[in-house]
Amino acid sequence: QVQLVESGGGLVQAGGSLRLSCAASGLTFSSYTMGWFRQGPGKDREFVGGISWSDDSTYYVDSVKGRFTISRDNVKNTVYLQMNGLKPEDTAVYSCAARQHYLVSATRFEYRFWGQGTQVTVSS
Repeated sequence: QVQLVESGGGLVQAGGSLRLSCAASGLTFSSYTMGWFRQGPGKDREFVGGISWSDDSTYYVDSVKGRFTISRDNVKNTVYLQMNGLKPEDTAVYSCAARQHYLVSATRFEYRFWGQGTQVTVSS
């Protein structure tokens, strides 16, 4: 049974930092491209960024470029989302997702497995 479990969310002031983790089990983690998505209040789920399994290449949505960094540890079966310079508009439930393809995709329907999400709240 595949499980993706996020952690690290919380309440932070604007300008602060958080690091989210997503621990995977039940799959060959090193063969999965991992994505991070978020869903803010009253908004659709949106792609934040992702990291390829093949060469650790990363891709980010423009709104987080330069502030967020995705990395992975294939020994710990964990993907991370380091978030710096947080803004109130980053407030959302953040979820990780896995797809068995070497390319990062911004389309949520292309990810097979999903975590439950972790809440990030940024106060102004």
